[in-house]
Amino acid sequence: MAAELDGPRLEPRGGAAKRLVVFLHGYGADGNDLIEIGRAWQGLLPDTAFVSPHAPEPCGQAPTGRQWFNLTFRNPDERWLGCTKAVPGLQRFIDAELTRRNLPPSALALVGFSQGTMMALHAGLRRPVTPAAIVGYSGIFVLPNEADPEVVAPEIKSKPPVLLIHGDSDDLIPVQALLQGAQDLAALEVPVEWHISQGVGHGIDQEGLRHGGEFLRRRFNIQG
Repeated sequence: MAAELDGPRLEPRGGAAKRLVVFLHGYGADGNDLIEIGRAWQGLLPDTAFVSPHAPEPCGQAPTGRQWFNLTFRNPDERWLGCTKAVPGLQRFIDAELTRRNLPPSALALVGFSQGTMMALHAGLRRPVTPAAIVGYSGIFVLPNEADPEVVAPEIKSKPPVLLIHGDSDDLIPVQALLQGAQDLAALEVPVEWHISQGVGHGIDQEGLRHGGEFLRRRFNIQG
């Protein structure tokens, strides 16, 4: 069995957590890359715990970084195969984190960046209990060998609200991936919203952060 996941955590300010946000970092980074977003969102998301696990494998292209799966760009299906292989370990981690905090599976949101967005969508749509939300920055909704979304319909167990955010100047994963992903998710009857950040490359700007945090606040139904 693969090594169990772990990574930095950020607890709520006072009191027990009522909800959990799991950050999934990009290729070549690690859990420390996104956990600070939780600090930025603490005001919007009170009573929320944040955790950002390190991906399970050392990154082939970044000696100190991690990867959810390897990228060689030689196999057109490697993203699909990679997500499929990595998701069971991620699901175990999510279940353990919810159990540790005595939270129901519905009190969960997944937030990914780049390769982490691929993982967030792959895992979130296959959760037995629908998460509150998924936010995906600068990523791709992965389908097997660019197949039609109907091919994966039998695997989809949950249809949580999804927000996709992408920079229009992203030269690593072009913004077209957002438009294609939104179309494919809609074809699967997954409720999807999207936002394009003007002049932003492969990264997250303050406007994108604000949209993500406010989306989660609405989906968690936080009042006041």
